[in-house]
Amino acid sequence: MPSPQQARAQASAITSGKTVPEAEASPTSRLRELFDGPRLSPGQRRIAQYLIEHITEAAFLPITELADRVGVSQPSVTRFAAAVGFSGYPALRERLQSIALSGLAGGPGEENRANELQAAVDAEIQNLENLRRDFADPDRVIRAGRELSRSTPLTVLGLRISVSLAEYFGYAARRIHPDVRLVTRGGSVAYDALLQAREAGGSWVLAFAMPRHSQETLNALKVARGAGLRVALVTDLALGPLADEADIAFATGTGSRLVFDSYSAPGVLAAALLQAMTDADPERTQARLEKYEQLSDHHQFFLRD
Repeated sequence: MPSPQQARAQASAITSGKTVPEAEASPTSRLRELFDGPRLSPGQRRIAQYLIEHITEAAFLPITELADRVGVSQPSVTRFAAAVGFSGYPALRERLQSIALSGLAGGPGEENRANELQAAVDAEIQNLENLRRDFADPDRVIRAGRELSRSTPLTVLGLRISVSLAEYFGYAARRIHPDVRLVTRGGSVAYDALLQAREAGGSWVLAFAMPRHSQETLNALKVARGAGLRVALVTDLALGPLADEADIAFATGTGSRLVFDSYSAPGVLAAALLQAMTDADPERTQARLEKYEQLSDHHQFFLRD
């Protein structure tokens, strides 16, 4: 009789392909796809990030207003439009307006919110809806799970506020992977761990980077790449210096309506990557889960509900 966790591992396998064709990608996902291809300068990345974060309003701004808000010159905006494949800013703005309006048409109606806590929950629901649209094509998650599963050891990095996500992932990954190394301290401690993981045969590091993004996380990613490790990144920004150091980046929204951010969508994304790892080697997964269940029963790790 399989344990509930084993049953979930068997029943929840991710199926490749766009299984929900009616689900249109979220506006932020469409913008990231539009801006991810070209190699942008730092100033152009600032424009792209502003558009991603303020698409509903920014899509209707004249070039002078957009330049002022981002803090760049008007010619910089024109060059940005050309860099991402448009004849000029008017053509880019037309595309932005189409994306913004499609997002409004598919979004939930306005509701009377009783208080700020409910507004925070509404914002997280929107983050999850955007992630759901991203998951309409799960192939990137499947490929990343396969690569992470093959890396032995697998290093999981999360510093400062991102420690909790890294610890969650590391705790669960140890149930299905033979050698998971958690790095939650920066500086030379992180460097030592990354270099040792590479020397031991590891090929990938999974990093979590939530705002505020720390310089020590960026430094650690540079060390990892310098050592020959490939980087998978879970963060909130598809563009910027952290994403530049990643071989594959998963960007999803965080809740920012309260004093401290909340991470519903990044948590679900982490669980999806864990699921993809279990799917990548189902025999190893089942063997390790079965062994763990036997061990936990023997030592009575858990209460019987």
